[in-house]
Amino acid sequence: MTVGQQRAWDRHWERLGHEVKALPAGPVRFDEWFGRAAPVVLEIGSGMGETTSQLVAAAPDVNYVAVEVYKPGLAQLLLRAEALGVTNLRVLRGDAVDLLTEHVEPGALAEVRIYFPDPWPKKKHHKRRLVQPEFVRLVATRLRPGGVLHLATDWEEYAEQMLEVCSAEPLLRNRHDGWAPRPQWRPVTKFEQRAVEEDRISHDLMFERVELT
Repeated sequence: MTVGQQRAWDRHWERLGHEVKALPAGPVRFDEWFGRAAPVVLEIGSGMGETTSQLVAAAPDVNYVAVEVYKPGLAQLLLRAEALGVTNLRVLRGDAVDLLTEHVEPGALAEVRIYFPDPWPKKKHHKRRLVQPEFVRLVATRLRPGGVLHLATDWEEYAEQMLEVCSAEPLLRNRHDGWAPRPQWRPVTKFEQRAVEEDRISHDLMFERVELT
């Protein structure tokens, strides 16, 4: 980590962060961790935090949780959040599947955001992609009724897979006819900017949790 990242880590990790593997058994009590009751938004894969920090700052009325495996990325996010003066961010380092399976109660989340996950472009590696039927089912069970799964990718074939997988999940309903309009409030990530430069089109998807009758 850089000197600045290390300082941010030392200042904020103990209060704002946890290792997923070190969490106590059972669900995270988000209200207690944040010190208030508010809708919980979970972002999976916050990278270096350049857009995540802006999203957190723009939504002070939500409890924003970022889960990421890359320690320098989380440290950079903490550094950016400190610069913006945000107080509604908590971070977790580790595997999102483990977090959702073991430490998030069904119906606990208002929204799950997954922006530009690793596309694993080679066909032999497609099984490593995060957005698979089992994962989408898990996410859907953790969303509250009306909660949203928001996906974005600049890889056309992966976008098609996301659309197919999410459309096949009975607990989810597409809020739009196919792709969602790109939200103006979602900052342009470095991956999205690179896609523009390489003439790739980014796609957003927004699926809502429904109640089965």
